[in-house]
Amino acid sequence: MPTGVRCAIVPATPLPHESPSRMADRLKIATWNVNSIRSRMDHVGRFVDENAPDVLCLQETRCPDGIFPSSPLRKLGYEHIVLNAKSGHHGVAILSKRPLADVVIERTAGIDEPRHIAATVTFAGAPLWLHNLYVPAGGDEPDAAINPRFAAKIAFLDALTAWSAVVGRAGRGVLVGDLNVAPLPDDVWSHKQLLSVVSHTPGETERLEAVRSAGGWVDAVRKVRPVPEKVFTWWSYRAKDWKAANRGRRLDHLWVTADLGGSLAAVEVRPETRDWERPSDHVPVVATLTA
Repeated sequence: MPTGVRCAIVPATPLPHESPSRMADRLKIATWNVNSIRSRMDHVGRFVDENAPDVLCLQETRCPDGIFPSSPLRKLGYEHIVLNAKSGHHGVAILSKRPLADVVIERTAGIDEPRHIAATVTFAGAPLWLHNLYVPAGGDEPDAAINPRFAAKIAFLDALTAWSAVVGRAGRGVLVGDLNVAPLPDDVWSHKQLLSVVSHTPGETERLEAVRSAGGWVDAVRKVRPVPEKVFTWWSYRAKDWKAANRGRRLDHLWVTADLGGSLAAVEVRPETRDWERPSDHVPVVATLTA
């Protein structure tokens, strides 16, 4: 249930080269764990210049509402901004070139951290729900009995299953975010070696699949790039040469409700951002919906 709202909404103006009718029939959505919005504003600006998403969903903003860089983001065209944030290694935001409405914040599994925000945007003449999630990472030890952070992650995923069954089955929705689970064997560089590593343990992957299945969500990335193709969205900072090692995981996801599966015109992962100076360890995922 909704427990609070923090938002800033300012009327948007269509881009000069796009008519309102064209905008209404196409929606480009990006999701990115930016790993500190204030540290990577230049990256956000470059990404927006090169990809021009209509909606940009950010995770791990690490920035309280009061000092969130709304002004420079509005200059990039995102006049509609809704936030759920405070200091710490979390925080989520939805930035949009179109008006946002019906803002909702969920507190999942009793965890009082800013890990969810949702709002509606108009697509093809009707409201479309956008859910932006940041699932707890879970720490290093995959044992809930001795690692409270892993226990919290398991509780979060369990709580999401019942929530998903309601939200996903309601139709016309998109769920994005850093879900901190690489669910499939081809979502990690080595299925065998990562089975006991947090983010790919059976307890996590089975739970995330339960969340997806409960809502009937379509995994947009895998619809376009099916297994056995390896797809990663995260590479550790520990690797001296992340590209040469290529020990990645697909932790960042973009799901659509079943009724929108036929509207997926394109889905892309943008690994080039991992090569930028002082990058986030996550890269964006971008989907384009057409009516």
